[in-house]
Amino acid sequence: MTATNPVSIAVAGAVSSAIDSGLDRLDAQLLLLHALGKPASGRAWLLAHNLDLVPESASAAFMALVQRRLAGEPVAYLTGCKEFFGIELQVDTRVLVPRPDTETLVEWALQVLDGLAARAASAEMGDFGGPVCALDLGTGSGAVALAIKHSRPAVQVRATDISIGALAVAEANAERLQLAVHFSQGSWLQGVNVRYHLIASNPPYIAAGDPHLSDLAHEPQQALASGPDGLDDIRAIINQAPGHLHPGGWLLLEHGYDQAARVRELLRQAGFADIQSRRDLGDIERCSGGRWPEIGDPTGGWTVR
Repeated sequence: MTATNPVSIAVAGAVSSAIDSGLDRLDAQLLLLHALGKPASGRAWLLAHNLDLVPESASAAFMALVQRRLAGEPVAYLTGCKEFFGIELQVDTRVLVPRPDTETLVEWALQVLDGLAARAASAEMGDFGGPVCALDLGTGSGAVALAIKHSRPAVQVRATDISIGALAVAEANAERLQLAVHFSQGSWLQGVNVRYHLIASNPPYIAAGDPHLSDLAHEPQQALASGPDGLDDIRAIINQAPGHLHPGGWLLLEHGYDQAARVRELLRQAGFADIQSRRDLGDIERCSGGRWPEIGDPTGGWTVR
């Protein structure tokens, strides 16, 4: 298959040709749907119309997309969208492509928020500090913040990012999805002057010298690498978070597959309680977090599982 000589070909043949070129079937289907102007959810349409001829203009567009995918560009950048936690996000090269692994962070955040809201309703936490508030640091496309707001509309959600370009993507997603999230620019907790019941973040956590970074060359490197051991940004967040959490509030962090033990130790050193990790669908410890102790309860004891 070449991008310069489109020919009349059926839907099934176009997909098979792309697979023969080296694409996996899902990528081929998503790219063909995009070239045809169909939604990403239309894979059943491809099966029902597998003998239909692909229009010449769509065939040319599809061939060009296949070549770009074979060169390493993520499908989400080629189609401009990515599904995450039940919402469809628009993405481009200004932001990382949201990963399914990050849904582990959202699921944990929702459990924590539900627990906090229940305790507030029962007055168990005393001075709760008003409505339940959550902060997403390094929001990128807005994936985590928007997933939380979509799932828990009553929660007040704020999100920050140092990148103006990323914030533009996130704000556009929020407007399109009609989700009221407040966005602001800043490096981690810089400029944040209120306290939150939950701070969540999927920060950069790849070591600067990691050879796998070359496989991610199409994505913004500043959102991937974080110092010699990959933990520079996580250290900064953990050190800054206590001054921005209500007593009893939680800090949840996504991290690399082999970093859980070190992140738990950083949380312990900073004074957090109820420190724990959560595993993703691949059974890898993907997120770690802890609760900022409440007054009179320095050792903790309340755990959201």
